[in-house]
Amino acid sequence: MKRYTLILLAVCSVLSVLAQTARTFKLPLADGQAEMVCFLPEQPSGRAIVGIPGGGYSVLSNNHEGTMASKWLNQRGIAYFVVNYRLPNGDRTRPISDVEQGFRIVRDSAQVWGINPRDVGIMGFSAGGHLASVISTHSAFDVRPDFSILFYPVISMDERVSHKWSCINFLGKEGQKDPALVRDFSTMNAVRRHLTPPALIVSASDDRLVPFVTNGLEYYKAMRLAGNECAMYVYPTGDHGFGFGPWFKYHQQLLTDIGNWLDARQAPKTDAIRVACIGNSITDGHGIDMASANGYPAVLQKKLGKEYWVKNFGVSARTMLNKGDYPYMNEQAWRDALAFKPDIVLIKLGTNDSKPENWQYNAEFRQDLEQMIFTLRPDLAQYASMPAKKVKKALAKASAPAKPQIYLCTPIPAFKSTWNINDSVITNGVIPIQEEVAQKYGLKVIDLHTLFSGDEDKVLPDGIHPDDKGAARMADIIAEVLKAE
Repeated sequence: MKRYTLILLAVCSVLSVLAQTARTFKLPLADGQAEMVCFLPEQPSGRAIVGIPGGGYSVLSNNHEGTMASKWLNQRGIAYFVVNYRLPNGDRTRPISDVEQGFRIVRDSAQVWGINPRDVGIMGFSAGGHLASVISTHSAFDVRPDFSILFYPVISMDERVSHKWSCINFLGKEGQKDPALVRDFSTMNAVRRHLTPPALIVSASDDRLVPFVTNGLEYYKAMRLAGNECAMYVYPTGDHGFGFGPWFKYHQQLLTDIGNWLDARQAPKTDAIRVACIGNSITDGHGIDMASANGYPAVLQKKLGKEYWVKNFGVSARTMLNKGDYPYMNEQAWRDALAFKPDIVLIKLGTNDSKPENWQYNAEFRQDLEQMIFTLRPDLAQYASMPAKKVKKALAKASAPAKPQIYLCTPIPAFKSTWNINDSVITNGVIPIQEEVAQKYGLKVIDLHTLFSGDEDKVLPDGIHPDDKGAARMADIIAEVLKAE
């Protein structure tokens, strides 16, 4: 009896594996010149991956570097989409637009296909790894992956240290003569702090076609130096192009490593309250190692829990003033923050505005602050010329509060005048304007300046930036306010 039970269990196990892919179909891209092959799992986990085959931008190796991964991914409940993109032939916009179109389809169809639209990754191989890294670093927020898996990727577009024909085919012969273009699409130069998605890089130490040290390792270094999440697995042997082929000596270890990395990733809930943290280097996490995990927005995420999705859009040295030396509203982070469509916005700018070279334009601080607020909340722009009392009455009659909720965070104290930052200007110039604007438009103020005033021991020696304990203190203050609201 025991023997028959074991046989029955084995048969059921085989049938279960065979039934993991519920549906396979193809969708045309680029007017039928490209296509996306779709593999939907029987039991979706909510996660999806868009696969990008390699082939030196001259062919598509879409078997072991494409569809072969579908079975393993579907068994894990991951929907898989292989983009058979158009080859560039010197026109890089062709493959880029094909992959971006594929991402739009996946996210637009997320509800129908059982996918969490904020848990859609990209997985590229060789030249496809380069294309995946381009999408991760250059594409707009709505088509940027939530994570990247790069197999032995071409990263550099300098043919002297990379795969020559990938470089030529992607940029074209004329493009190869343009140093700015070569630099820009050597994607280790395009990594952006907090904005480039977490990455896993997989390679073999003996790769002779795409040198790992001048490609995959360079991307890892750029990610790590930016404080972004990144992991790297380098296997002793395997050369180039092993993909998901079972002939790869370390195939099972590879699957275990990728599986563990994916399992460790926590995606935000589809209905999570979105919190955008806008600010300068204090929001960015200057001076805090791995600020993506230890800066105040990351700590705030931990304190608020799974019902919230907190993203860091801080950029060092930036000002609220549009005539300041580095205006925040000129940044990619600002455009990303808007595309994020937040439910709550925490604006913490003003520290760098206090510098004399910036505060000379102080007469425009209010209007620039209002510009940011009106961009986030267009419904408030109609009240700009009205007295504050009338605005308050008009907002009280509004049928429902509009989103996002905007919180103006006063700058923390400048305990030293490093970089010409002036706490007197912050106290007597910046904060009063923040308070007046908040009162007029019915916004909330989080008074970090007062609540952080006794925490000089929680800042770096420059007297300006919080250390990790200071970041936790800021997160405590803000979390308490948000939870009370």
